[in-house]
Amino acid sequence: MSIPYYVPPELLIKDRSDFARSGVAKGKPVVIASVREGIVLVTENPSASLRKISEIYDRIAFAGVGRYNEFEALRVAGIRYADLRGYAYDRADVTARSVAAAYAQTLGAVFTGEPKPLEVELAVAEVGERPAEDQFFRISFDGSVAQITGLLVIGGGAEDLTARLREELPTAPRLSDVLVRVVGKDGGGWEAAVLRRGAERRAFARLSESELKAAVSSRRRKGSA
Repeated sequence: MSIPYYVPPELLIKDRSDFARSGVAKGKPVVIASVREGIVLVTENPSASLRKISEIYDRIAFAGVGRYNEFEALRVAGIRYADLRGYAYDRADVTARSVAAAYAQTLGAVFTGEPKPLEVELAVAEVGERPAEDQFFRISFDGSVAQITGLLVIGGGAEDLTARLREELPTAPRLSDVLVRVVGKDGGGWEAAVLRRGAERRAFARLSESELKAAVSSRRRKGSA
């Protein structure tokens, strides 16, 4: 009789974490920040059809980095979860916290129970009436959840970019303050959206390339005046 191959649990978890983390690190970072106008989400994305940023519900947005087919499936599942919860109970019962908890359960179950963990990192954001009421949640590949205040970056180079933006951004930034520091000069090859503060129902709005360029150039002119 053959002896089953044994792998220490701590080594298995480390190998799974290293594998998933390397996949996430290859993804371009997504920046999510509270601004006076609402919440801005921006990432480098040359594709015109594959989206890393999306609406989940009335005041809630989603962002994903890592393996596209995996976080796209999670995005669709999040929309279905929000729609069913809002229909069965009340629209006010659909919150970023509940969506993040559902994602955490799914990612945690896959990480511990499936042969391969999902190579993704997710963010869920909900806009409030004031910047202090905005809610950001980061959900890691192993199902761990962290609530972040004011500024959240996921993906490759997240720590360095977070440190730079916290140092450069003013105390109460505007949308253009974030865009000019993240997007750069031209605004091409980027994906951006805003959760508009004070919107009646659907707060999510994508920013076109022309709107990005206008915001960046306007901010630069003001800065050089």
